[in-house]
Amino acid sequence: MNFELHALDLASVANEKCDALVLLLTDGFKPGKDKISSLIAQLTKAGDLPSKPGRLLSLYRPVQTAAPRLILVSVGDGISKHVRSGIQAALAGLKTLATKHIAVCFTGLPTDASLRSAVQALADGTYSYTTTKSKPEPRTLQKALLVCSNAASLKSTFDRAVAIVAGVEVAKEWANRPANHATPTLLGKAAQALARHPKIHCEVLGPKEVAKLGMGSFMAVAQGSDEPLRFIVLQYHGAAKSKAPTVLVGKGITFDSGGISIKPAAEMDEMKFDMSGAASVLGVFATLAKLKPSINVVGLIPSCENLLNGRAVKPGDVVTSMSGQTIEILNTDAEGRLVLCDALTYAERFKPAAVVDIATLTGACVVALGNVRSGMFCADDAMADALIAAGETAQDLCWHMPLDDEYGEGLKTHFADVANVAGRAGGAISAAKFLQRFTEKKYPWAHLDIAGTAWKSGAAKGATGRPVGLLVEYLLAHGT
Repeated sequence: MNFELHALDLASVANEKCDALVLLLTDGFKPGKDKISSLIAQLTKAGDLPSKPGRLLSLYRPVQTAAPRLILVSVGDGISKHVRSGIQAALAGLKTLATKHIAVCFTGLPTDASLRSAVQALADGTYSYTTTKSKPEPRTLQKALLVCSNAASLKSTFDRAVAIVAGVEVAKEWANRPANHATPTLLGKAAQALARHPKIHCEVLGPKEVAKLGMGSFMAVAQGSDEPLRFIVLQYHGAAKSKAPTVLVGKGITFDSGGISIKPAAEMDEMKFDMSGAASVLGVFATLAKLKPSINVVGLIPSCENLLNGRAVKPGDVVTSMSGQTIEILNTDAEGRLVLCDALTYAERFKPAAVVDIATLTGACVVALGNVRSGMFCADDAMADALIAAGETAQDLCWHMPLDDEYGEGLKTHFADVANVAGRAGGAISAAKFLQRFTEKKYPWAHLDIAGTAWKSGAAKGATGRPVGLLVEYLLAHGT
């Protein structure tokens, strides 16, 4: 979708040729002398204007506008969540119509946050997955014009928001694809396609190369599937080579059956989303290709399927990770940490300024935080604060979870250096403690558990594209 930002007054907006004009009415709006203001004044006097945020009044072919549809929607005091609900309501009213060009006009002065909300809501509300449908229904809306009097001061915010939603949609696309259309091999090809952009380089390693690296933990997960594993290395070079990169590590389990510790059949189809961490890394690089910031970023994606055959890893097996640490696999459904730990060791070679891993890691995190905030684990307070701030800016929230040493006690075993699971209590934390073993004293590290935020279930089933926004805002604020 094509986004544009213009500075127009209401008199000019009235003449805008589009399929629908949406006016976001703030509580403090004072009508002027133009045609639309006169209409609003009449509606106000009649008591017909909506007053509660998200409520709207839709008019067909009003004489005051060139647009055949005029939607007046209340956004209260104009804060970001009210702007989002207002645009969602307007789009819901237009859903059955062939609206190709929409103009959204702020009657007040939008903040950076409310403008971001508008862009995100327009993209989310019109997104359509089409890849595996025989009769696809692609996105109808082709152009969205956002209008506000302070457009010039918001240009950089607007450009960033548009680039982020493009990356979010890349992440949605790959996470939404069924596992037979998003194999490790296909993920590798998607990463190689990103390398067509300037400043991006991609290398895709196969089973032989991974074996030479000694990634025994990663290979153990992959051995139960006929699909060959892929270890994807993306690099964005926007700064001098001497500038240490930030490394993003995305879990790329393209389907997770649980292995020998098989999952229940109900909702197992949603385990195609288990590569959402990998999809978010692809999305971040798509955004970097548009913004071209002066930073260095590395993306690592260990990708495979977690299935079960005669060669599948078994509960009780002991494997040797790339770090040399041995791992007793007590539960083959705790596979994400097994592929991530080898990628975290591989990250050392880049001498990174910081490393963030992103994974749909534990159901325990869903129990703890639901689908509002991602779980963030980080022992470096400055890095944790930076990630929280990035999430607030992107409206892609996370929550700082604990990493007390006592939570790692349950990972002790008589038969290896570490077990891959502890007890049920605090499962998201013990999973993070497992990963922490492979990062301590090597680089600043944070873990984002997105099991509750990467996708939605039920009638709205589909990927959210999170946490692309959070990651981009973090990189732009701290990668320079």
